[in-house]
Amino acid sequence: MTVVVGYVPTREGRAALTAGLAEAARCAERVVVLDNRRADPDDPQPQATSARALEELRPEVEQALGPGGPGYDLRALSPGAEPSDDLLAVAADERARLVVIGLRRRTPVGKLILGSGAQKILFDAPCPVLAVKPTP
Repeated sequence: MTVVVGYVPTREGRAALTAGLAEAARCAERVVVLDNRRADPDDPQPQATSARALEELRPEVEQALGPGGPGYDLRALSPGAEPSDDLLAVAADERARLVVIGLRRRTPVGKLILGSGAQKILFDAPCPVLAVKPTP
């Protein structure tokens, strides 16, 4: 089985990465870390930027999973894809056991609306979703 982590370079994304790696290590399962941020429209090479950001995570992923641990894959964002759709497609393709995402604190009005991307993932994922928040 596989744990799919939607990673963004924020406190919430770090919380998702930490929780996803811990779950994958605990269950000795493969993990897929997907760069799940929106592409910067001013970045001429968003996939290269995404790939570099993920490469910086490689030592942390390898340490969390341990020597001889389960396999992992670091995936850059897909060109032109909506981040939530991309995450759902990866979860379906991988037959994921679990998807892990980070959630941020919302204003009182924002609490009424979870956020379209997170809401879509929670409702449409082909498996359970673990939504985590960063520690204060």
